[in-house]
Amino acid sequence: MIKRRTFIKQSGLAFAAAAVLPSVLYSCDRDYPLGLQLYSLRETIGDDVNGTVEKVAGVGFKEVETYGYSSENGFWGLSVSEFKKLLTDNGLNSPSGHYGLDKYLSKEGSKSDFAYTLDVANGLDQQYVIIPHISDKLRTSIDDYKRMAEKLNEAGEMCKDAGLKLAYHNHAFEFDNYNGENGYDVFLNNTEKDLVAFEMDIYWVVRAEKDPVQLFRDHPGRFQLWHVKDMSKTNNELNTEIGSGTIDFKKIFDMAKEAGGKHFIIEQENFEMDPYKSLSQSYRYIKSDLLNS
Repeated sequence: MIKRRTFIKQSGLAFAAAAVLPSVLYSCDRDYPLGLQLYSLRETIGDDVNGTVEKVAGVGFKEVETYGYSSENGFWGLSVSEFKKLLTDNGLNSPSGHYGLDKYLSKEGSKSDFAYTLDVANGLDQQYVIIPHISDKLRTSIDDYKRMAEKLNEAGEMCKDAGLKLAYHNHAFEFDNYNGENGYDVFLNNTEKDLVAFEMDIYWVVRAEKDPVQLFRDHPGRFQLWHVKDMSKTNNELNTEIGSGTIDFKKIFDMAKEAGGKHFIIEQENFEMDPYKSLSQSYRYIKSDLLNS
């Protein structure tokens, strides 16, 4: 059964957050814990979840963002409690997770199609339940986005009741033009700020030929999570190590406070070198060049 966080716990967390807000969340402190979206290592994690998590910790990450949970297989064969223990044993925590929610977002979807995420997220002590993608059949018109915005608010309310927060992760399709409107603007303009946050995938925003900085300015405080992912100089369909591509991350990180940035999560979907060497390079660049001491 889903349990609400107690008032005392909420008050304590709020006090703790307020205490660190000036020095950590909005100053981009060099010691701020960077996260990794585990989808980056999808080629190996299914075969060796223990070894993969151990190597992630070895890079220096303190946070991971989950994906791939199923009621049949849990997290790559581990139950929620077993996976949480694995993270804890390796000095990791998981503030956020991606959960496939097409069934809930469909016209026929009900609250029960969303509710499972709350138990899983709370079982991992996550703070955010994130919708990572919407299938083609659910987004054929701007009216589809308007209908789904109502679903986001509903899910956001359910998250709030469970001591969590809903967030939406973008690709490029949200920026497709429908007679001067696009789905991303619909979501931003038709969801409640206190119920729905956004995880900006910076690569996909740039790939859609949009400006992350302008979005931060237009919607301050909405982008509490970022996917930090660079674009290859030779092929914009490929990723590369942070700082080695075409995206001006220094300008973007300068906007962290205005954007509301709290969790900076590296994701790389393809590699031209050993994945852990690549992730280590990106990790070091963010720590040394993008986060201020």
